[in-house]
Amino acid sequence: MTVGADVLLDTNILIYAAQGAKAEPEKRGRARQIVVEENYATSAQILAEFYANVVKKGLRPLDPERAAHWVRVLAKKPCQAVDSALVRAGIEIAQRYRISYWDGAVIAAAERLGCKTLYSEDLNHGQIYGSVKVINPFL
Repeated sequence: MTVGADVLLDTNILIYAAQGAKAEPEKRGRARQIVVEENYATSAQILAEFYANVVKKGLRPLDPERAAHWVRVLAKKPCQAVDSALVRAGIEIAQRYRISYWDGAVIAAAERLGCKTLYSEDLNHGQIYGSVKVINPFL
């Protein structure tokens, strides 16, 4: 399913946009710029990881209602559901590239949505996984 989004945003980009980082305010600014200006997509896995992390971790955990509001807003963009086929694809990608299942599932979601780029700081900048190129937007 191609949705016309240019890029899939990994969880860390969304966390920086919502919480920021006192030690790294430039990441918050860049992440917010991405959320406002980019034609992006996300996935149900990413939204779940986002919520679980922003209410419990970081220097400024969000109130659960505020975090839920962020999820509602982010979910208005194209959002890949997690189904058994996506899980299998995530496993195959993880095994092929020797990465975590979770990263494999994010790449599988990007592929299914037709996104050629994944913004993340968790994977190798510039590396291509199948049809998806990883870009660390903070470099």
